[in-house]
Amino acid sequence: MEQEVHKETMKKEQCLVLIKPDAVLKGLTGDIISDLAATGLGIVGAKVVEVTRELAEEHYQHLREEKFFSELIDYITGEFHTRTVVALVYEGEYACKKIRDAAGSTNPEEAHPGSIRGKYGRITSKGRFENVIHASESAKEGEREIKLWFRPGELVSAIFETETRSMTTKETFWKGG
Repeated sequence: MEQEVHKETMKKEQCLVLIKPDAVLKGLTGDIISDLAATGLGIVGAKVVEVTRELAEEHYQHLREEKFFSELIDYITGEFHTRTVVALVYEGEYACKKIRDAAGSTNPEEAHPGSIRGKYGRITSKGRFENVIHASESAKEGEREIKLWFRPGELVSAIFETETRSMTTKETFWKGG
């Protein structure tokens, strides 16, 4: 009976993961996904994104007043590496905590050597953190971030409330298809 109660209190959530431009450029995407597989979580969304300044600023809005904000925006939009990131949504019980534990400390020098940032991150000679991965801090923040980076139809499992709207839009299709 006690085990059943424990299962009921477990929380299924979704967590946004961004494999950042430095990791994409270094070919670490597969290694990072393999490391995250150890969490036992499932991937319910994945895409390659060219990050706009607007998306980056909205994503990091909580850091807007920090002195490193401009450099952070330049970093995630690819000013130093490549303009693309790999955006992933992981789902499962305590997804954000599991992903953040696997990612390690934001500062690569403080991260456990076996964590993703400990293995692949670095601090450049200019003092810039290249920490290879972003992971949502909490389920609430995960929801906000996922809604920025993904549309409901891009996830094979959506745990957030959705609505259907009639819209007139132009879409691009493959020629001849």
